[in-house]
Parts: sequence; C-alpha cells; structure tokens
Amino acid sequence: MRRVIVDYKKLNKEILDLLVDKFPYGYEPEDIITFRNAQNEIIEAVEVRTDDTIYLVKVSKRLADTMESFQEDDNDDFDDEEKESTDTPELSDEEDQDEDY
Repeated sequence: MRRVIVDYKKLNKEILDLLVDKFPYGYEPEDIITFRNAQNEIIEAVEVRTDDTIYLVKVSKRLADTMESFQEDDNDDFDDEEKESTDTPELSDEEDQDEDY
C-alpha cells in the first residue's frame, strides 16, 4: 500500500471527501499521528485510506477550516437538492412500496 503525506494546500476533492466522512465533527487529539519525516521534522497528521493508498494529511488550523468549509459547501448542495425533490408529488403508500416485498 502506498503512503502519501499531503499538506492541506494540496488536498483534492477525493481526499476532502474522505476526511469529512471520517471526521464529520472534526478530528480529536487521539486521531492525530505524530512522526518524523525524512528531514527529521516532527509532523502531525490524520490518516485516511483508499483501497490502495494511505493519506497522512498534515494537521493545521487551516486544515480544520478547509474541512469545515468543504462540509458546509456539501450541505448547501444537499439543501438545494432537497428543495428540488420536494417539488415532486408524493407517492401514496401503495406506490411507495418496493415491488419485491
């Protein structure tokens, strides 16, 4: 499995999705991994995984702000979709049931 250290400035949508899914209310001190990089600097990061990669995302105040903004943007999109879906007529109980049941 590949390991990648990522700074918040280089986060893409996929990694942000993973972070927000794993830490919907933000990360806690026990979620932080501390290690030394190749330059012997102490790095603090949180871990998220895909099938083939472990991402260690460097922790900073800006990471928390970026996650919060991203989550708010997703919620705004969801609210818009929810408003659109309420414009459609509701199905009766009989129409709403799955055919397999």
